Parts: sequence; structure tokens; C-alpha cells
Amino acid sequence: MQQWLQQHRFQGLLDSVTGYCSLTVYYDPFIVHKNYAPAGTVFNWVRDRLQQAYTQAQPSAVENNNIIRIPVCYEAPFSPDLVNLAQQARLSTAEVVTLHTNTIYNVYMNGFLPGFSYMGAVNPQIAVPRKSRPEPVAAGSVGIAGSQTGIYPLNSPGGWQIIGRTPLKIFDPFADEPVRLRAGNKVQFYPITVKEFGEWQSQSSNPAY
Repeated sequence: MQQWLQQHRFQGLLDSVTGYCSLTVYYDPFIVHKNYAPAGTVFNWVRDRLQQAYTQAQPSAVENNNIIRIPVCYEAPFSPDLVNLAQQARLSTAEVVTLHTNTIYNVYMNGFLPGFSYMGAVNPQIAVPRKSRPEPVAAGSVGIAGSQTGIYPLNSPGGWQIIGRTPLKIFDPFADEPVRLRAGNKVQFYPITVKEFGEWQSQSSNPAY
């Protein structure tokens, strides 16, 4: 529906934001009224537009359905919570990594931080609660909270269980496309060593997927 609205923009449409199961539309009612002079209220006019988006939008409208593969180092010091998560799940750390990398995740929405993508669903065996209190988290850290997994795009406090880190720059405000992952993308992680992590970083300050 969001993509349909972008392709069929109306005067007064300011922005649209997707959630897990919602679409928030921001619009200027004065501009809508000036350009379309709806017979009823502006709200009803926009509601009819959303109904049109709902009926005409295509489920496969996401431009890029290719799987985006993201390298992650699951070794110390990039995985401060991996051992604890493995103990909670009664698995070895290697089994946690295997379960995390064997799944292809859907990007459901971005939120919390610019470019922070909520992805899921993780294998139920490694779905563990978030921490009781936030801790400092480094940019690129990959975490799990409940059935979700995600990548911290910036240094930030966070409560997710950190099991690895990617050398990729997930958010770059100076790039043509600042946010690398969008709702509708599919993502799969794959493991790299600490040495490979350093090589990734030395190759480029903002390596491409």
C-alpha cells in the first residue's frame, strides 16, 4: 500500500510510514481540500484513497525480492551475550549461530533508530527475552529479542541480546540511500571470522552488499 501511494501520490501527501501491521499516512488537509474539493470531509477522501490502495496494491510490489546476505562475526569480542543466550536456550554457541544463519528473515519495519530493521522470525529455539535494562551497544551489533533479530545502525543503548557484529554500515546519512534495509526485503546472515571482519572494514568504510 505504501508503494502504491508513492506511485499514485496526491497533492497534500506528506509521508507514509509502515509498521508491522499498519500504515500511517501524514497529509495536509488544507492542501487536499484546495486541490480536490471533496464533497465530504477530507478525512473521508483520504480514507477512500487508502481503500483504493488496499484493493489495487500488489503483494509482490517490493522492488527487490533478492536475499540480502550480511556477514556477521559471532566471535568475541563482538558477541558479548552469545554464551548466555546459548545457556538459556540449552544449546552450544555453534548451534545458536547455525540456527541464526539458517533462517531467511523478513524485514518488517524500520524504527527505534534510523535504519534499525525489525526482522523475523528467529528459530523458536533461540527466541529469548530482551535484557531487563539497556546497555551500551556498538554500531553493527546483531541482536535477538523475542522472535525478532536486528542490527544496531548506530552506537546506542539497547536491550537486545548481542550475538555478533557486522562490518557493514547499515545507516549512512550521507549516502544516496541512507537506509540499507527496507520493509519487504529478505535477509540472511552468514558467519565470518575476526580476521575477515577486519578485512571487510579495511576494504571500504562503507562496503556494499
